[in-house]
Amino acid sequence: MVDENNKDNENAKADDGWGDALAEQADAESIAAPMNELQDSSSGDGSSENIDVILDIPVTLSLEVGTTVIAIRNLLQLNQGSVIELDRLAGEPLDVKVNNTLIAHGEVVVVNEKYGIRLTDVMSPSERIKKLK
Repeated sequence: MVDENNKDNENAKADDGWGDALAEQADAESIAAPMNELQDSSSGDGSSENIDVILDIPVTLSLEVGTTVIAIRNLLQLNQGSVIELDRLAGEPLDVKVNNTLIAHGEVVVVNEKYGIRLTDVMSPSERIKKLK
């Protein structure tokens, strides 16, 4: 019963719109903190790179619900209404990837009839940089 009340409260909050969600995000963490951590993790020999150079480079952010392997024969037989079984259970967190590199896990939310994702587990900036190498 408590879980249902919590879900009702979360749904009511979601109806307030993206502004509230963004305000909540701003309260939870500052954008400057991860950037400072990235700058601090650079080499200490005076040759620190200027991260400002890369901040405006566009990247592709994608959400992965799950995966499956399917034979081409079966792929060609798919049509409207077909169901494909994925390797994830319902309710498991989605993978959040940037340029196909996992950076976080999250859950789908709906705000004002648009999908969004609430990040539940985010890798630290230093972990993300290590995965890029």
